[in-house]
Amino acid sequence: MSIKDDMVVQFNYTLRDEKGEVIETNEGRDPIAYLHGHDNMMPGVENAINGKAIGEKFTVTLPAAETYGERVADAHQRVSVKHLLGATAWKPGMTAVVNTDQGQRQVTIVKVGKFMATVDVNHPLAGRELTFDIEVVGARDASDEEIAHGHAHGAGGHHH
Repeated sequence: MSIKDDMVVQFNYTLRDEKGEVIETNEGRDPIAYLHGHDNMMPGVENAINGKAIGEKFTVTLPAAETYGERVADAHQRVSVKHLLGATAWKPGMTAVVNTDQGQRQVTIVKVGKFMATVDVNHPLAGRELTFDIEVVGARDASDEEIAHGHAHGAGGHHH
């Protein structure tokens, strides 16, 4: 069965930087699940998985535009320190999570004071060429409910 739109796809991955060093992996955890063809996955990763079959393993190197996007210069915002999630004491260079109207967003601390912090709202991996080692471990036709909701349900997907 080839991966196509309106399928729930499950995959394992290892993400590497330009030097080949591991940035992130889901090794030892549940596979990632997403609804293919519904903008639930980075465009480059989704395009690479399109047409693959269960059990296929492959590596793809993607430009920033197809993953976390290009860096936007001076994309800084001031936020209250109480809204930074992930640590209790902050220093420049640390990564934090901030809740926004569009959900959680990773930011990088640029400058921190007693009550306010200046953060870079670019994703920490924006502007970088990234390599993904991917193994497609499962695929099935999405349910009508998943298609209506626009995302995968169940293990590795969204839980209501």
